[in-house]
Amino acid sequence: MPPGKLAAQAGHAYTDALMECLDMRPDLVARYRRGDNAGSKAALKAKNEQALRRAADECRDLGLPHALITDSGHVMLPHFDGSPVVTALGIGPVRRGDARRVTKRFNCV
Repeated sequence: MPPGKLAAQAGHAYTDALMECLDMRPDLVARYRRGDNAGSKAALKAKNEQALRRAADECRDLGLPHALITDSGHVMLPHFDGSPVVTALGIGPVRRGDARRVTKRFNCV
């Protein structure tokens, strides 16, 4: 995925996860906005779509706010032919330790 497309997908993941958190756990969003959990962000690389889906399932099971992003309708060959494809997973805002169970198997970008 080209860097600009990757940045856009990460932006969707972050924004959607924040909105999910606002609905699920407004206290976490308030803590994030106050700076109580530093607001760090990390970009990690998943091996494949299955790894993203598995991580999303784990987030759900752990009660972590998250958003699985699916791009569809955009053509950017060879990776995007207009078919739906999972591109990103946003998690949080949560404390690093709370997400570590899910993120520990991913590598830094």
